[in-house]
Amino acid sequence: MKGPIGIFDSGYGGLTVLSAIRKELPQYDYLYLGDNARTPYGTRSFETVYQYTLEAVRYLFGQGCSLVILACNTASAKALRSIQQCDLPSLAPDKRVLGVIRPTTEMIGDQTTSRQVGILGTTGTVLSDSYPVEIHKFFPDVQVFQQACPMWVPLVENNELGNHGTEYFVRKSVDNLLQQSAHIDTVLLACTHYPLLLNTIKKLMPAHISIVTQGEIVAKSLADYLQRHPEMADRCSQNGNVTFQTTDDEDKFDRASKIFLGYQTNSTKVGL
Repeated sequence: MKGPIGIFDSGYGGLTVLSAIRKELPQYDYLYLGDNARTPYGTRSFETVYQYTLEAVRYLFGQGCSLVILACNTASAKALRSIQQCDLPSLAPDKRVLGVIRPTTEMIGDQTTSRQVGILGTTGTVLSDSYPVEIHKFFPDVQVFQQACPMWVPLVENNELGNHGTEYFVRKSVDNLLQQSAHIDTVLLACTHYPLLLNTIKKLMPAHISIVTQGEIVAKSLADYLQRHPEMADRCSQNGNVTFQTTDDEDKFDRASKIFLGYQTNSTKVGL
């Protein structure tokens, strides 16, 4: 039985990943699930994020998804490994769950000349140390510096993208990161909300520093995965459709989705 590819996020940020994936792989069907009722995940404990994410994965499997993408850095950092290693073998050994961290860390070392990389992310992602650990696996010589940006997600979700207050908080986080090393030449935006702040970040970041966003990287990685695993690709339906679901108010989701996608969705509310 064929079904859509599941795209999960704690809220809205994963919509930027979905947009990039649909651009790369428009032929597939997608089911986007935002756990807006329990967002944000970034400040929650590892155990709580793991439980919430597992509930979402179980739900998406129940909706016919054989492949689920955790389009959320916090869920990828705090829950993915446990779900892959501990839950999938008994829950659904023929299904797969992928995240956004590994595809990014596999290529980040190719972007830096100085071998010093900066990470801007949520508090949860930074505290997990997932990026330094994963980057070190692929590029042991790369030094990683991290900075949590707790104000950035609320600013994006409230559509406060271009004002002076937003610039103040972006500048503060960027300066705090760059004060850790004068030799950082590559900065990764390790939250799927942050691409919406890209113009402000570029304005405040020295011109010689390369800024890396995740959407296109994850999309190309998924295309490669499906090419290498035709048995999984065959289980994903291809009608070019996308469905949006949220665990909170659907009207609120639809209004906010326009910030991330440029168009308003027509979502339905579901329970996990």
